[in-house]
Amino acid sequence: MNIAVVGTGYVGLVTGTCFAEMGNQVVCVDIDAKKVEAMQQGRIPIYEPHLDVLFDRNIKQGRLQFTTDLKSAVIPAQVVFLALPTPPGEDGSADLSYVLGVANQLGGIIDSYKVIVNKSTVPVGTAEKVRDAIAKTCKSEFDVVSNPEFLREGYAVDDFMKPDRVVIGTDSERAGTLMKELYAPFVRQGNPIYMMDTRSSELTKYAANAFLATKITFMNEIANLCERTGANVDMVRIGIGSDDRIGKRFLFAGIGYGGSCFPKDVQALAKTSDDYGYEFRVLDSVMKVNATQRTIIFDKIMKLFSNDIRGKRISVWGLAFKPDTDDIREAPALFLIEKLLDAGASVSVFDPEAMPNVEKIFGSRVNYAKDQYECLNGSDGLLIATEWAVFRTPDFELMSKAMNSKVIFDGRNLYEPNKMQQLGFHYESIGRQTVNSN
Repeated sequence: MNIAVVGTGYVGLVTGTCFAEMGNQVVCVDIDAKKVEAMQQGRIPIYEPHLDVLFDRNIKQGRLQFTTDLKSAVIPAQVVFLALPTPPGEDGSADLSYVLGVANQLGGIIDSYKVIVNKSTVPVGTAEKVRDAIAKTCKSEFDVVSNPEFLREGYAVDDFMKPDRVVIGTDSERAGTLMKELYAPFVRQGNPIYMMDTRSSELTKYAANAFLATKITFMNEIANLCERTGANVDMVRIGIGSDDRIGKRFLFAGIGYGGSCFPKDVQALAKTSDDYGYEFRVLDSVMKVNATQRTIIFDKIMKLFSNDIRGKRISVWGLAFKPDTDDIREAPALFLIEKLLDAGASVSVFDPEAMPNVEKIFGSRVNYAKDQYECLNGSDGLLIATEWAVFRTPDFELMSKAMNSKVIFDGRNLYEPNKMQQLGFHYESIGRQTVNSN
């Protein structure tokens, strides 16, 4: 099948590459000429595990191409995916200017039947807006389908190649048949393709992300209560996670969620609810709790140093919003670094993938270490902000030698408090009791 993918961010690039891997002819479109040129030369613009292998293979075999020319990509395509950014506006609503801007262009390009697929996360009713925008100038038949993505950064390739479900929103039998044919190779093991109306499909995506964000936030609230009662959030997590009505995933306490999806999708769903005259009180609480959760670890730092960290050197391990990605959008680490700098500390950072992106924001205001241990040289305290695997079993002896003070503020609960006490560290985490060095 011939496919065009408009937009080459995380969703667009994974979508295009994975469809090409299944034997389709895919052309990805982006307005950034330098980015397109780099991809044409085989340079992948994002870090996503395993994507580079598929990316290289399909470029070499001629199934994956890149262009800035929308028309040349759309004309031969049977299916056109819109994988464009929908950033939050000042009022929390999703900005549809990119999606509708391309839709307006498509009307003058389409010359034969095509299925236009909203892959971007968009508010309820967007498929109708895209349909209306195209119809203004289009003289050919077309259908607009909603096909939300459920990709986890760090696992996006596996999620796309082996989806636990595919959701397709359409009232067109013709479009539905084509979409089911396109996705058939990905669900050979029997995972379902759910067909529904476009509005339900659009809301499904927001509901899924909002529910997961709520689950994370609830556990963070439990963690905060654990610290006050003397309970251990790890034990509580195990106790409730074994209930199959609740499940084990998304129950780890920490310093709040971030990334490109949860923050903006929760905001957008709350705004949609407000637009329809409904007060979604749970989501309001989720946003408030998440905003304050990231301050908890900073407050712990300030308390230990008697509210004065001027001249202190704080090391930060982990900058991306989650491990196995270089994505720093809404990453708690960025907020914490800014707070540390404002309070007068010097900051040294290390992340396996995200440092180039962070350097674009902080420039020379922080020190960028070549590895996690260099990051600790002369440190008065270590703040762990992202749970990269490389941080889970470090050389504690080497850490002790590098640091001025054996102090760890663990925002991701990577270590066992009892072990840290035995090793002589002052160790503070989330939802567990603080341990002091012997």
